[in-house]
Amino acid sequence: MSRYMEKGTGTKPIIIIILLLFVIVIISCAILYFNKQKEEGIDNQVSDVEKEPQLQGKKEIISKEEAENKIPTVKIFTGNDRPIAFMIDNNKNAQPQASLNSTYMVYEIIVEGGESRLMALFKGTVAEDVGPIRSARHYFLDYALENDAIYAHLGNSPQAQRDFKLLDIDNINGQVYDTGKAKTSTSLYWRVNHKKAPHNAYTNTESILKICKDKGYRTTSDKESVLNYVTSEVDLAENNTEVLDANYVKIPYATGHNVEYKYNEETQRYTRYSKNKKMTDEVTKEDITTKNIIITLARNYTLNDGENKGRQDVVTVGELDGYYITNGKAIKIKCIKKDRTEQTQYVDLSGKEIVVNDGNTWINICPINANVTISE
Repeated sequence: MSRYMEKGTGTKPIIIIILLLFVIVIISCAILYFNKQKEEGIDNQVSDVEKEPQLQGKKEIISKEEAENKIPTVKIFTGNDRPIAFMIDNNKNAQPQASLNSTYMVYEIIVEGGESRLMALFKGTVAEDVGPIRSARHYFLDYALENDAIYAHLGNSPQAQRDFKLLDIDNINGQVYDTGKAKTSTSLYWRVNHKKAPHNAYTNTESILKICKDKGYRTTSDKESVLNYVTSEVDLAENNTEVLDANYVKIPYATGHNVEYKYNEETQRYTRYSKNKKMTDEVTKEDITTKNIIITLARNYTLNDGENKGRQDVVTVGELDGYYITNGKAIKIKCIKKDRTEQTQYVDLSGKEIVVNDGNTWINICPINANVTISE
């Protein structure tokens, strides 16, 4: 009997030890579990901003989306879509033109007969109608190149045809695709009936991209903007000693062909006039306006090409005088282009690159002797 008592008494410490070990394991597991939950909660809180800099003076943890929203980004020139440059008719019979307000930049340069043409640049923008489209001129190609743009036109001068090959420019000649008829679901270039030829040919961004795909043209680009955009409003009086009031701008291209801009202080934009008429967008019916104006004074002369059509050449390379105009003010600048294929540098008179408002820009490349008026 005493043997049984001793045996039973010996098992009790073992049972107690096992129970204690079991309790310790349970407690340890619980501690590990809660620590893990706590760590995961912290990780979830900071994962969005991991390796991202915190905003200055902001102590609390913020999300990546909140951080990005605090840093404004340029809107007018963004993404990797390759620009498309359309050669636009600027004859009075071509007005109003379609979709000019959807561009990020428009170049205007003199052509034969005292007229000018427009090269309208679109980037990542869908435009259902663009036009009227006209034939290419070789000096416009210098500015298509610096924007890495696909060049869409309808016919070309002999000089432009030569330079397409010489400069290896991706171009689309609408003469190949023009139906000569009204737009259909399959049209790539078409004619409208409310304008007379040659001022009635149209295309759009979708058609050009389709042709690019068929031709194997690159439709993306990593080339930086020609202009140095900033997101804050540019005050030209802030860092420049010689500032002109610029509520009204007049640029004479030729006798009877004046371009005018009138500043609207409420919208902080300029309304454009051509040939004494306010310009409107054919698609939206809205006034044509711009945030920025750049004027470049360039020498032009009549080519002796044996065809006697008065075709022009324009000196684009070199250090040319000009103006930058925005927010009702203007400064003198230099427009420096070292080569036909290089981007133009726009600098103030101290040699510093100008900053440009985040918005569309009209670049008026006008005759060197044009009597430009900039006034209140």
